[in-house]
Amino acid sequence: MRLFLDANVLFAAAYSPEGRSAALFVLAGSGACSLTSSRHAIDECLRNLALKAPDTLPAFERLLDHVEVVPEAGPGLVAWATRLGLPANDAPILAAAVAARVHLLVTGDRSHFGHLFGTTVGRVIVVPPGDALARVLEAKPGR
Repeated sequence: MRLFLDANVLFAAAYSPEGRSAALFVLAGSGACSLTSSRHAIDECLRNLALKAPDTLPAFERLLDHVEVVPEAGPGLVAWATRLGLPANDAPILAAAVAARVHLLVTGDRSHFGHLFGTTVGRVIVVPPGDALARVLEAKPGR
């Protein structure tokens, strides 16, 4: 199962190594899923960590070793995501996830993505971290 991680999920994984977002990295390490993100999301996370929790930057860099950086989506796909009610800063996230053909877009951003939680948009299911964790565990071989 391929997951696309939004900036806030990357931030949470670096900031709280015992949390749900960090648990996705543990599952990826066991082969239960693979993690992707875009340069847009990674740069946003870097800016926020540098501002709010600079001591977590080394942990974040280590986490990135387990994330495939996928290309940004083209302007047409970003415009499509904007028409779904996403602000200009978040539309590229959904667009990149759809372009990368992941299974899940994982985001903790309820204010902007909440109306899409649990729905399939462009063949990608939008979920919060806890739901992603449950889905990966359910799909994990040997369970």
